[in-house]
Amino acid sequence: MKNEFVKLSNGVEIPQLGFGVFQIPPEETKNVVKKAIEVGYRHFDTAQAYFNEAEIGEAIKESKIPREDLFITTKVWVSSYGYEETKKAFQESLDKLQTDYVDLYLLHQCIGDVYSSWRAVEDLYKEGKIKAIGVCNFTHGRFTDLCLNSKIKPMVNQIEINPFYQQEGTEDFHGEFDAVVEAWGPLAEGKDGIFTNPILSEIGDKYGKTVAQVILRWIIQRGIIVFPKSTKESRMIENADVFDFQLSDDDMEKIKEIETGVPIVEIDDPDFIKYICSNIA
Repeated sequence: MKNEFVKLSNGVEIPQLGFGVFQIPPEETKNVVKKAIEVGYRHFDTAQAYFNEAEIGEAIKESKIPREDLFITTKVWVSSYGYEETKKAFQESLDKLQTDYVDLYLLHQCIGDVYSSWRAVEDLYKEGKIKAIGVCNFTHGRFTDLCLNSKIKPMVNQIEINPFYQQEGTEDFHGEFDAVVEAWGPLAEGKDGIFTNPILSEIGDKYGKTVAQVILRWIIQRGIIVFPKSTKESRMIENADVFDFQLSDDDMEKIKEIETGVPIVEIDDPDFIKYICSNIA
């Protein structure tokens, strides 16, 4: 399987196309990840809050793929924020993943005791247990604040990006802090008729590609890391087949017309924050 790589500020190279496991039931995760490995995926994105780290660890162990050939990301959830709590959660993640280090470790939300947790992540990084560190779902303001008040700036921010919620210019913003962007929800969870969108369909016909492939290519050409999710082998193969064509500048501009500015999740909404804080046990 072909791939391209993005170099982080500390020199670590991350595969630009990865595989997401959010909302894949634990009982299915092991077989799904094993199939993804067979297809050729080597970058896997999980989280403490996905409750399937152990199954990923089992799949990787049974695959016999050398650990150094894999890029594994996981995240600490808000319920484990705090210095000692984050260190404990990290060790639990290592145990479940059956590895002695992770390639990228992220704070999952910009809610709660962010700074104590970030200090723990910095220390784990200094100890060599994490190859790169970053955050997830941080708004530009919160990201700026963390960068200006940390010994080690986050190298990655994983945020929602898809044709309906494009966050245009976010690459340049993060670049000012030598950070790169990862996109979650790249296919907008299939909502609002995205797979039959006339603009995306027309572009796909032009290149002999599916709408999903056009979207993933659009994200990759922006220099953003992306990890679509699928439990079907045919879709895994389809999602990986995005390195043999290049969208024209005109097509990149056309996709901007699809923007609605409406996210899947409004992470800065007070009701969302209240929900997270009331369910962190």
